[in-house]
Amino acid sequence: MRRHPVPLYTLLAGALAVVLAAALSITLTTRPAWAATVVVQAESYAAQSGVGLEVTADTGGGQNAAYLADGDWMRFDGVDLGAAGPLTVSARVASATGSGSVELRTGSLTGPVLATVSVSPTGGWQTWATSAADVATHPTGPQTVFAVLRSATPGDFVNLNWLSFGGGGGGETPGWVAVDQGAWNAQLAQFRAMTPAAVPADSVRVPEFNATCTYSHSKPDDPIVVPGLPGASHMHSFFGNKSTDAFTTAQSLRAHTGTSCTPAEDLSAYWIPTLYEGGKAVEPDGVIVYYGSRLLDPSATVPFPQGFRMIAGNAKSQVPTPAGSANQFYCAGEGGEIGRSADGNWPVCAPTAKLVYQLLFPDCWDGKHLDSPDHKSHVAFTHNGKCGGDHPVAIPSVSFVIGYPTGGSPAGFSLSSGLASSIHGDFFNAWDNAALGQRVKDCVVQSAKCNSAGTF
Repeated sequence: MRRHPVPLYTLLAGALAVVLAAALSITLTTRPAWAATVVVQAESYAAQSGVGLEVTADTGGGQNAAYLADGDWMRFDGVDLGAAGPLTVSARVASATGSGSVELRTGSLTGPVLATVSVSPTGGWQTWATSAADVATHPTGPQTVFAVLRSATPGDFVNLNWLSFGGGGGGETPGWVAVDQGAWNAQLAQFRAMTPAAVPADSVRVPEFNATCTYSHSKPDDPIVVPGLPGASHMHSFFGNKSTDAFTTAQSLRAHTGTSCTPAEDLSAYWIPTLYEGGKAVEPDGVIVYYGSRLLDPSATVPFPQGFRMIAGNAKSQVPTPAGSANQFYCAGEGGEIGRSADGNWPVCAPTAKLVYQLLFPDCWDGKHLDSPDHKSHVAFTHNGKCGGDHPVAIPSVSFVIGYPTGGSPAGFSLSSGLASSIHGDFFNAWDNAALGQRVKDCVVQSAKCNSAGTF
């Protein structure tokens, strides 16, 4: 007997996932040029038996495959197992009481066993753990992989969030994306060799430059948190690179030169949850992305590597934000805030003011990874004006200043991610190396305020 029934909406979602996966399976499961590990989302199966889908509480959100019992299976097409050599296969699992295994076979349900990943109780159906198995020899390149569930436990025994296939010998946890050290060293060398521009005597001595942006488009996509899965996210409002969608990579950003930001050399992607007023989307009428420094010594700052990405804020935070709370939306302009919404969570602005939010990102980096499993662990905020410890590399302090063409009312607002406290933002770097490096050298290193053109 199943531990809980599969609702109709879950079955419909599962059917839709099959259709999408059939069309997109190669995109979902092949090894991106920037990734050291192939991560295959469980819901991206091309065929299945006995599988339902549910919203997951695991890091990154999305859906997990659920109600999995002995004999249930999923088929994944085009899984890139890479070149010959050791391979580590991992499964992200949750189990309240059951034990068993995820048996991975290539070619067919009865094909050769690639790996068997054990499953033990994790403490709950949404309490997640990663189990792994090392493989000495394996087929190479794209393969059809079947995940077959095996257990002596009656009924359902496990949920599955994702599978990963990466280099063997105890490689990094999936989600850690290593920087290409050769490319990074070349970028650093280019930056070090740059000659700083002379700072005029009347310049404002603040380490800062910016990109001035307008709203580009909206999609329920997130290429950092749920890459390759269109529609898997809440609605986002994008600015910057006009090509940004679920399939965005560092390479695709550099290949698409259309941007809603000035300067044109900034092809980065930026996005935030969509704001709603009375059920209608309210898009920003302007966003300034500031690049500065909060270091005691800004001269230690270096540019971002190509393909660097990070997230600020917490989409899962759903707490009230009464007046005086930290990191609030506020009113900018004459008259400022004249009241609060009925629920107390939002400001009401004077007719001459408008709603604004400033979102601050971490500014210290580990120097090793373009991304991390939670999209935050590879970065940290300065401590006492310095970077150090596990995050010794000073990077520009990025902040979004987001302006909306509304002042609000007692009815308040909502975000696609929920309450005001869930405000968050994503940054995916695709600046031209020379343009970014010269701005960091001229404006941040020399503590001189620059405009969007990178001039004083």
